[in-house]
Amino acid sequence: MNQHSARPAIEAALRNPNLMAAAAALSENRLEDAEPLLRGHLRDAPKDVAAIRMMAELAARVGRLKDSEALLRRALELTPDFGAARANLATVLYKQNRFPEALEHLNAVLAEGGDNPVQQNLKAAALGRIGGYEEAVALYQELTARFPDHAKLWMSYGHMLKTVGKQDESIAAYRRALAVEPTLGEVYWSLANLKTLSFSEDDVAAMDRALTTPGLDMEDAYHLHFALGKAMEERADHDAAFAHYAKANALRSAELDYDPQSVRTQVDNVIASCTPEFWSARFGQGHDSPDPIFIIGMPRAGSTLIEQILASHSMVEGTMELPDIPAMAIREGRNTGWVDALRGFSAQDAARLGAEFIERTRIQRKTAKPFFIDKLPNNWNYLAFIRLILPHAKIIDARRHPLDCCFSNYRQHFAKGQAFSYDLAHMGQYYADYVRLMAHFDAVQPGYVYRVIHEELLENPEREIRGLLDFLGLPFEDNCLNFHKNTRAVRTASSEQVRRPINRDGVDQWKPYAAHLEPLKRALGALWETYPAIS
Repeated sequence: MNQHSARPAIEAALRNPNLMAAAAALSENRLEDAEPLLRGHLRDAPKDVAAIRMMAELAARVGRLKDSEALLRRALELTPDFGAARANLATVLYKQNRFPEALEHLNAVLAEGGDNPVQQNLKAAALGRIGGYEEAVALYQELTARFPDHAKLWMSYGHMLKTVGKQDESIAAYRRALAVEPTLGEVYWSLANLKTLSFSEDDVAAMDRALTTPGLDMEDAYHLHFALGKAMEERADHDAAFAHYAKANALRSAELDYDPQSVRTQVDNVIASCTPEFWSARFGQGHDSPDPIFIIGMPRAGSTLIEQILASHSMVEGTMELPDIPAMAIREGRNTGWVDALRGFSAQDAARLGAEFIERTRIQRKTAKPFFIDKLPNNWNYLAFIRLILPHAKIIDARRHPLDCCFSNYRQHFAKGQAFSYDLAHMGQYYADYVRLMAHFDAVQPGYVYRVIHEELLENPEREIRGLLDFLGLPFEDNCLNFHKNTRAVRTASSEQVRRPINRDGVDQWKPYAAHLEPLKRALGALWETYPAIS
């Protein structure tokens, strides 16, 4: 076989009955039938790049992304011009949140293969994840012009327009998607998720009709229920709103099968492991960069507001919710769990990992500002990891009233993650575990975490902003009070809310639903009554 061409292998595969049977099984998602056929063939022909690519596809489908990546790299090592394998590798890298690497391969595929709308769409999505918004918007403009009847393209275009603050154009793109595919529930949810649009009676009727469509996909159903919950809330019909939220969350919860004990066990492990003696023994370890500012806490607790305030300062760059800390911690703990791995880190390991984080996040930094924000809320889970590898990073805990915060999560559908948020009892336990871990750090590393109480920030923004900037060692700037005038891109669900001046619209929103929230209150224990006490 020509070492540099995949064509002979592909043509041979078309004549091989076992590979054709494996391909048919893959197309019908009969993975249990495809795998033995492919393994048997590769034992006899280990350099067959067509079979290697098929095995990589199988691995990716069952979530073995590292295995899929290794197989695709082997195929490209054997046949560097195998464009389909390179395109698959870009997709696998994207799914692992390795967006710069994905873009490198996408650019190579597009340079070699020319016009490929599928790869252009993935490129636009990857650009959006590293802050290349202008190029991403231009790509979506081109693609929607070429494929005006592709509803999900219009939806993706709407998402990107929302991110860069073009709300009217975003709404128009979402409406175009619905004109093409009226049952696409995610579009209705995207309109609801703007937080600033009110649904018309025609919208409500259209969503009700969509829910009765025979064979409606479950994903469309729960998106529609989330959106109808918002529509009923606008009409102050809180019982009807909660009924829709409950249906949406039940569907999504069943899909995710979340185990609340996993977080509790991890928190127990951190508290048992990361004692004052643990930190004393590791004093001075880690990378010495002071650049990162981590905003942690519960989702929907005001972290985007804090980020927008700080990103309005001349010395601070806002990025987005970066995936790097969880990815690194999980990788380091792949055999024992990251908490156990942490105990075995040498001083060299801690410094190496801190340097890796700074290097990995360099792609997100578009300016020469000395500090940058990583506002992934769930990094509270990995606070011990951050503390060891980046001891000079600043940590801000965004804290909001537990009932407002948790109910806001319950009304929210997240694109991915946050599996705890689709059940009231699970959410209450998650919030309680988060508070418990923060209280531990307050005890063993006093002053390390700076807490911003959301309601106090709303009540007296200048006082709270000055205190926050003092903690960061930054001078006060008026722009931090005028954060809503900042035109930077914002990817989170609060993108439109932080483009308005500070207001108290979100305070006490749980109260009309109080009768429905008993499972949440029981899981929280006394936290909702003693707030804002720390523990």
